[in-house]
Amino acid sequence: MSDRTFTLDEAQMLLPILESLLRQGINGKKTIEEVDTELQETAHRVFLNGGTLLNVVHLARRKAEREKAIRRVKDALAEIDATGVQVKDLDIGLLDFPCKVEGEILLLCWKLGETAITHWHGTNEGFAGRKPIDERISKAGKKRPT
Repeated sequence: MSDRTFTLDEAQMLLPILESLLRQGINGKKTIEEVDTELQETAHRVFLNGGTLLNVVHLARRKAEREKAIRRVKDALAEIDATGVQVKDLDIGLLDFPCKVEGEILLLCWKLGETAITHWHGTNEGFAGRKPIDERISKAGKKRPT
């Protein structure tokens, strides 16, 4: 895990790129789940019928799609991780950005569909512990005029 921290502005600027990567991961995960369901249903049908003719070309194509989707998900998550941002929940698209505020590490929290980062929580709290961004967080890491 990275030790990188973000200011609110830095995290905000990364959102468009991260949102795109997150959508790639979510879409890949959906493909994997769809193929898994199809393969389980096929196996169940074969079992119930005591065997059956299968379209092996179709099944092989679907398995190849699944493998590509796994690679896309892994690549998208690795790219997000390389930035220092934490993926907390791929199903709902939840990201945390470590932020240093008055010597303490907090997590700026963003969920897919939100237009901006507007909440944070402590490192031992989760999504349910989100609080609105306040002035001390929005000013953290900014240079003071001399």
